Amino acid sequence: MISQHAIIYPEFDLLKPMNILLLILLTLVASVVYASFFEWTLHRFVMHRPLWKFSYPHKRHALQHHRIFRADHTYHLQDDKDKRTIPMAWWNGPVLIAVSSLPCWPIGYFLGHMVIVPLIAIPTLSLYYATYERVHWCFHLPRKRPLEKMTLFMRLNGHHILHHRYMHKNFNVVLPVADLCLGTFLLRSKVKFAQVRGPSVPDVQPRLVRSRVWIGFPGQ
Repeated sequence: MISQHAIIYPEFDLLKPMNILLLILLTLVASVVYASFFEWTLHRFVMHRPLWKFSYPHKRHALQHHRIFRADHTYHLQDDKDKRTIPMAWWNGPVLIAVSSLPCWPIGYFLGHMVIVPLIAIPTLSLYYATYERVHWCFHLPRKRPLEKMTLFMRLNGHHILHHRYMHKNFNVVLPVADLCLGTFLLRSKVKFAQVRGPSVPDVQPRLVRSRVWIGFPGQ
């Protein structure tokens, strides 16, 4: 069997073992980057504003979650009854994974690999979603877990704290590639505010700029 690309590019046959391995690696990397942009798009255009008459995600996230969890001490769970507002509803995961996986099939067909591309992409997207839920849960409900001691976790935590301060910034939770590329990345707050504190919480206050005082002499 000869792949479609082998006809166009004989020197690059996607059926060769080394090329299949390359395809797997590229699919893995592309899936992670794609997931970052999918997360950003979902978060900005569906969870932070009504999508026509479909307002459930907006009400559940922007109006409920952000009302309860702010960037101050309330960023960490204060009332146990609000715990249910941290994760998405149980059915959101399968729906989001199914929707985000749709491009896998035409891409796999185009590359002549209807099995390999979805076989790598769908588990990767599923793992990305699971990571989102786990990390987001730990952000708002810290318990001194080993995960929370990691430098990467702390940086992402600061990234998310700023999102709760500036809801038009830092839409990514897992991988802020899309924030970086689309101009919504914010490293520190623009102004001082009473931010949340804790062992896994970084300082996201503005950097202090020390002004230099120069002593001038006549004629200088």
